[in-house]
Amino acid sequence: MKIAVSGKGGVGKSTIAAALALTLAKRGQKILALDADPDANFAASLGIPKSVAIRPVGAEIKLIEERTGAKVDGYGKVFKLNPEVSDVAEKFGVRHNGVNLVVLGASRVGGGGCACPENTFIRSLVADLVLYKNETLIMDMEAGIEHLGRGTAMGVSVMAVVVEPGRRSVDCAETVVRMGGEIGIKRFVVVGNKITSKDDEEYIKNALPGHRIAAFMPYADNIRDADRDGVSVIDALDPEQLKIIEGLIDELYDSGHG
Repeated sequence: MKIAVSGKGGVGKSTIAAALALTLAKRGQKILALDADPDANFAASLGIPKSVAIRPVGAEIKLIEERTGAKVDGYGKVFKLNPEVSDVAEKFGVRHNGVNLVVLGASRVGGGGCACPENTFIRSLVADLVLYKNETLIMDMEAGIEHLGRGTAMGVSVMAVVVEPGRRSVDCAETVVRMGGEIGIKRFVVVGNKITSKDDEEYIKNALPGHRIAAFMPYADNIRDADRDGVSVIDALDPEQLKIIEGLIDELYDSGHG
């Protein structure tokens, strides 16, 4: 199962992605988590202490140059389009609470779609994780989902689009679904987050007609405090919130295999 989690910055993508990863790990599944968001909040949501050194793959310039055969900052480069990446998750992943986290890191290159050694390496890595690894994969994506190429996107089982009750969040969700469809993602679900009332739920339903609403997660101080206190989201959730995450997982698996 390969699950991508996307949405506007600040809607709680990392919180939802971490809750999914940790819950599935508690079920005994082998979980690979990928932080593809430049803000890189996945580690904190998983409860990984700040003292743990995490090496973003995109910052490993020597490795990228070695595997692609070209200098990252060079000009007129000829480089390998399919560099070896099968060992990267094992070498650079950080294991915590049954989850192996790989962080891509923010690109140093302006224009994420450029044909350069750095982006070619990253795209090859994402393709390897999506298409060839046997683990359940949870990806915390940036809204632009640029790391998912057309072939890679077809390997994504389902994309969960996290939405809070607001116009900008809804507009971003519509863009993500459109872009995802253009590159070959076929299955989407909407996750309403930071919900404070039935009116919030109705707003999201009415703003995104025709979309499958997989769950509504309430706004809660315990979730906010977990981020502040460096506690994993799964340790902060109360029984009712955990039940919502379990239901969301069922919805994702049903949609992803549908």
